[in-house]
Amino acid sequence: MRIQDEQLKRFILDAGLITKTDIVSAEKNAKEEEKTLSEVLIAHGHMTEDDMRRVESYVLGIPFVSLKDMKIDFETLTLIPEPVARTHNIIAYKKDKTTLEVAMLDTADLPAIDFIKKKVGLKIQPRLTDTESMRKALQQYQKTLKDEFGDLIMKDASELKVLQEEGNEASAKELKQMAEDLPVVRIVDTLLRHAIIQGASDIHIEPMEEEVLVRYRIDGILNDAMKLPKIASDSIVARLKVLSRLKLDQKRLPQDGRFKMDMDGQKVAFRVSMLPTFFGEKVVMRLLRENRSGFSLEGIGFHGNTLERIHKATRATTGIILVTGPTGSGKSTTLYTILDILNTPEVNISTIEDPIEYQMARVNQSQVKPDIGFTFAAGLRSLMRQDPDVIMVGEIRDEETASLAINAALTGHLVLATIHTNSASGTVARLIDMGAEPFLLVSTLKVAVGQRLVRRLSDDKVPYTLSKAEKAELEDKVNMDKILEALVEESIVKKGATWNDVTFYHPKENGETEDGYKGRMGIHEVLEASSTIKEMVMADKTGDEIEEQARQEGMLTMLEDGVFKAAQGMTSIEEVLRVINE
Repeated sequence: MRIQDEQLKRFILDAGLITKTDIVSAEKNAKEEEKTLSEVLIAHGHMTEDDMRRVESYVLGIPFVSLKDMKIDFETLTLIPEPVARTHNIIAYKKDKTTLEVAMLDTADLPAIDFIKKKVGLKIQPRLTDTESMRKALQQYQKTLKDEFGDLIMKDASELKVLQEEGNEASAKELKQMAEDLPVVRIVDTLLRHAIIQGASDIHIEPMEEEVLVRYRIDGILNDAMKLPKIASDSIVARLKVLSRLKLDQKRLPQDGRFKMDMDGQKVAFRVSMLPTFFGEKVVMRLLRENRSGFSLEGIGFHGNTLERIHKATRATTGIILVTGPTGSGKSTTLYTILDILNTPEVNISTIEDPIEYQMARVNQSQVKPDIGFTFAAGLRSLMRQDPDVIMVGEIRDEETASLAINAALTGHLVLATIHTNSASGTVARLIDMGAEPFLLVSTLKVAVGQRLVRRLSDDKVPYTLSKAEKAELEDKVNMDKILEALVEESIVKKGATWNDVTFYHPKENGETEDGYKGRMGIHEVLEASSTIKEMVMADKTGDEIEEQARQEGMLTMLEDGVFKAAQGMTSIEEVLRVINE
């Protein structure tokens, strides 16, 4: 329920919050702009959004709650998953047997209320709050593993000691019993669930001489999460082996496995790697969020000319689209996003992957198994007999796979693939080094996309403008005039603007987030195989010469795209330089 304009007008005049003249003017503007009275009062600076929420709270009889200094029980807070809380600005802060009280910025967001009601099975009582309260409450999701669960984990770990003092080398049967004991089940479950809540991409469990170190990789940065007693190591490893269906008594050789977990309706697959080290078995788990959809090229960082080049390539029915970058640079996400665009009822899509990271409806996905001879090359050869229109190859690793991918493109298929190089221009040289014939390559290559992931700035970032020294330092690395032209072309800055008119941002440490960043996004360079570049490939030109020509044809390099996005306030220049210089 929203406050009506006439109700709002009467209350404001009775309370003397705004003069009658301003109200009359605001009503006139509301009619002209086809907006509500509250929207116009906020837009014209007569009232802030928080002032308006307090008025609505009073007029509509909805209680107002301040969460600024409230410590919310973590179990109650996490009844609403963090992504939902952030998207809909809704916080669960108080709960009893039948009722859940939620603080909102917009109590008319009925779909969000219905979603929470179905999820928790309780009566929902909405309360209005202000933006500062919402910001402080959202910060409470960002608690460390030690802060929230340290005491519980250490208590459970102490109970494991008895299990392991009976003998030096436990049998497979004993290890299985150890893995199914309640304390270790709780410890592992807590480690996994907290990693999901924190948005971690990897979990590292590392045995050391006197303790076990747990680390999470969040937004590309590896952070210490907690230290556990050494005595917990074998039990945790045994539990993870049981979940991953690995050999419990195999401790001398590496093992790889996989298991799934469902949390708050979010399905997460854990890809598990175990490696024997001097102090025991080290475990690294990659978290893969399944059934992810709704990605768009714009949403993952493509824009302007780079976006148009990708869309042009996807409209082709034959050829190769290559995505390149180091491990963890978002290559798979880019390919899946392109597949999502291509995934229509009249198209047959088949993939050969290692591993299958996201499951997609209507896409035939195959997992390579090199130990039984099902390699990328063997899989690609079989896919050709499956009448595909679009083929995705997880990675081109060798001459045979490269040759088969090129031949598939030549025979009427659109092929998407990844390859490991440092830049878009380096893909050509890499494929030729693998034995690809240049004349076949130039006949099939549509675009090569180079990319990295940079961290996004939190909302409480610190603004500044470039000094002369900072601008000069950047000009040694990028074409600043070209970046400014792109900003003008995409209407991000006004025509005629200079770098003095562009606001950049530093991260604010110990603000909304500890390091000033939250989430990641891509920076890209998209090299289009123009006729000139094809001639240069045939003439055996170097990668640097090809890149220079591509830049003359309008390509922004990854570094230039990073500065472009820093100028939009999406990331910082220091973050872009950190990633590019790694």
